[in-house]
Amino acid sequence: MPHKVSLSRLKLIDFRNYAAASLSLDGRHAVLTGDNGAGKTNLMEAVSLLSPGRGMRRAAYGEMTRVGATGGFSIFAALDGMEGEVEIGTGVETGEETTARRLRINGTPAKTADELTDHLRVLWLTPAMDGLFTGASSDRRRFLDRLVLSLDPAHGRRASDFERAMRSRNKLLDEGRFDPSWLAGIEEQMASLGIAMALARQEMLGLLTRLIEETLESSPFPSASLQLSGFMDGQYSRPSVDLEDDYAAMLAESRYRDAGARRTLEGPHRADLIVHHREKAMEAERCSTGEQKALLVGLVLAHARLVGNLTGHAPILLLDEIAAHLDEGRRAALFDLIDGLGGQAFMTGTDRTMFSALADRAQFLTVADGRVFG
Repeated sequence: MPHKVSLSRLKLIDFRNYAAASLSLDGRHAVLTGDNGAGKTNLMEAVSLLSPGRGMRRAAYGEMTRVGATGGFSIFAALDGMEGEVEIGTGVETGEETTARRLRINGTPAKTADELTDHLRVLWLTPAMDGLFTGASSDRRRFLDRLVLSLDPAHGRRASDFERAMRSRNKLLDEGRFDPSWLAGIEEQMASLGIAMALARQEMLGLLTRLIEETLESSPFPSASLQLSGFMDGQYSRPSVDLEDDYAAMLAESRYRDAGARRTLEGPHRADLIVHHREKAMEAERCSTGEQKALLVGLVLAHARLVGNLTGHAPILLLDEIAAHLDEGRRAALFDLIDGLGGQAFMTGTDRTMFSALADRAQFLTVADGRVFG
């Protein structure tokens, strides 16, 4: 069983609809119930900011500050983490750029948000993700990269460095500056970073696929088969240096075409995650809405198990409206699966009785008008 990472305290100031809130948690799962708009998801969004990035809504930090607040927002959490007990504080102050936030770990400023992954991994599933299989490929890439990041914290830095290099190349091409040595240097950097991104994605999918295949008989949810498409298809068994050379050559040959398109047309930023319903041998996008939801739940829980297996520490799960549209039997099976992961999960819903199968495995909290009651 992986080590259990759990929050013991959570404090918010001027975050979303909370002027101030303080939660004492006992290590069990936390079930947040209340009316729509009460602030349940806002609490989970605050927890999601204990990971790198802009949280589960991907909102600008300025949008997270409570309307009418005179300053920014702050979030404080105390937890039993991957390296023992730790206190984490983050937020944005008045007048700061909304593209950055401050982060302190045990009172010391962190150099980068990647340091958070030394203490916990946070995964989430929200209703906004229900259209993942039918939506834009960019949504699936973002989902895929979050899966990779939870196993390989350096993946986010590689992705941002690749985007930065690609923007530089696009700008040179757009301005008609075809200096071969300058472009070649940028393209070599893009090739190194781009192939590293693609290989990290492929490795994670391989690990996840093997875990899914090992648990086919025990899961109450349909299983997914996964593959990457749209960049270097079928070539990942070759040496990475050869892949980098090929991609650099591809970029060099496509300079005039990319200049005409005003964007780079080949690369990991164009890849797509292809998902099939394994039992039905059907593309996920063609499945019913209910089947797509079940596929996504099974995929997220399988990934959570993979994170626990590989890191030795169970991730914190944020599951928004997770019990909606499930019958009583499947809800009970879902809660058993979540509990079997060995971590702490935060779950939301409007009806407390939908979580009755959790019994004393969960701490039940009521949320109303930006306040939390035990």
